Amino acid sequence: MEQQYPSLLLEKAVEEFSKLPGIGRKTAMRLVLHLLRQDNAAVASFANAVTTLKREIKYCKECHNISDTEVCQICGNPSRDHAVICVVENIRDVMAIEATQQFHGVYHVLGGIISPMDGIGPGDLQIDSLVERVKAGSTQEVILALSSTMEGDTTNFYIYRKLSPFNIRLSIIARGISVGDELEYADEVTLGRSITNRIPFNGNL
Repeated sequence: MEQQYPSLLLEKAVEEFSKLPGIGRKTAMRLVLHLLRQDNAAVASFANAVTTLKREIKYCKECHNISDTEVCQICGNPSRDHAVICVVENIRDVMAIEATQQFHGVYHVLGGIISPMDGIGPGDLQIDSLVERVKAGSTQEVILALSSTMEGDTTNFYIYRKLSPFNIRLSIIARGISVGDELEYADEVTLGRSITNRIPFNGNL
């Protein structure tokens, strides 16, 4: 039976919250009722944080990670090894690898992986900008740290072909990550070891 709401405003708020990933209507209802119990200042602060995030967040012009400035803190850190680029699918993967404290290079966020079923091709991703970074000449190694799924492997192979003309070391994270696993859900120890024990990538898996 469809739930009846005592207020159209409440129903609309629940509807909007339930559009968030992993949030069902019951959880959305709890969140909305929680906000209703807060004072106006707390709710205004919450709303302002979301709108400010959307309005002012930037994407690093070098690696495409989210940032408060044109160049993110990682790319702007002189103590990082800028000769080693770790290629990841999304921003959550950067956060997952950083949590391991095992990688000291820089990143390149593709913004997805090749998935013809979802209508995502190479042109929809930040692959050309990766090639341009490597072409600049200071890169010594590119680590492919994509999810070990069919789409991830397809993307790995495509990038391998694009970068093969350059004199760099191309490696892939060790398969301590189970085949079919999403990178962001791996535990920190396993993910850290996979980065540390990476292996050369020659187009085969």
